[in-house]
Amino acid sequence: KGSFKYAWVLDKLKAERERGITIDIALWKFETAKYYVTIIDAPGHRDFIKNMITGTSQADCAVLIVAAGVGEFEAGISKNGQTREHALLAYTLGVKQLIIGVNKMDSTEPPYSQARFEEIAKEVSTYIKKIGFNPATVAFVPISGWHGDNMMEASEKMG
Repeated sequence: KGSFKYAWVLDKLKAERERGITIDIALWKFETAKYYVTIIDAPGHRDFIKNMITGTSQADCAVLIVAAGVGEFEAGISKNGQTREHALLAYTLGVKQLIIGVNKMDSTEPPYSQARFEEIAKEVSTYIKKIGFNPATVAFVPISGWHGDNMMEASEKMG
């Protein structure tokens, strides 16, 4: 599936690839000149929250993916939304650094809307501050997993 090409790097189970969701945690290790890095891909789907907790409990830094689509973001940030739950779990489980990937920027009105990105960053910042993160140290990155914008290199469609 073209839309899941980046997820396919770590989604190895047949069910994950068929359904287009992460079910189990997956590890990928590499070294840079300064760091030894282990990427832990953890599921975001509500049905697999135990696996998400297992992965997150081992993390120093988390990348929280937030959907920018109209209605999707609002559902995630609502009182019982997944965005809130995952941010709270990350903090509770000891994650010290947080990066927010604002995904589906191609689905905003208009596409790649700077105003929508800023609205989401402001609202997420307010929430993560309440649970204990310092929003001033959190990077917000606009992305489109579908088109690959800002996934591997800077996109010309977003600043």
